[in-house]
Amino acid sequence: MARYTDAVCKLCRREGQKLFLKGDRCLSPKCAVDRRPFAPGDHGRKNAMRRKVSEYGMQLREKQKARRMYGVLERQFRGYFEEASRRKGLTGSTLLGLLESRLDNVVYRLGFADSRSQARQLVRHGHFVVNGTKTDIPSFLVSPGDVITVRERSRSTTYFKERTQMLSTGNLPSWLVIDSAAMAGSVLNDPTREEIAVPLNEQLIVEYYSR
Repeated sequence: MARYTDAVCKLCRREGQKLFLKGDRCLSPKCAVDRRPFAPGDHGRKNAMRRKVSEYGMQLREKQKARRMYGVLERQFRGYFEEASRRKGLTGSTLLGLLESRLDNVVYRLGFADSRSQARQLVRHGHFVVNGTKTDIPSFLVSPGDVITVRERSRSTTYFKERTQMLSTGNLPSWLVIDSAAMAGSVLNDPTREEIAVPLNEQLIVEYYSR
């Protein structure tokens, strides 16, 4: 499957804001958005000064921002939108709820990884079980009541030993709860829009796909 392999900092610069694709680096002085607050490319600085974005352009950028933030390719992202359209409730909020319910995002939200890409790698390498079953599919959607636990054989690794000491409930979303001693997290409920702290205007995404 195709996957973006270029420098991810370019994606943040293209969207004009931090997407937190590199974890703690995004909060350091090394952050590319802080050092070069304009789009990548030879004409990035000039375009930032004179470019007027159309309504379609704003919708496209918001869709691209969401895709890049969650690390989802176009076909899969459209699939999430179509699924959200079939469900009851506001399509935009439901779409964000589906993206937040991905296993790689939950691992990231629980604090087991610094970024979603790192969380995706950990999941693919089989370091987690969901309700006691090994699950190595990053796009697996968790449900209320599910328990995500670090595999027994992975707990003795240096990474998870150090990570456990860093786990905190301070930045944990209210729809998740974590047990640091057990290296496990639980899903309390489906995430609502108020519980999803992402700088996205989901209505623009809905408008983009509703053209």
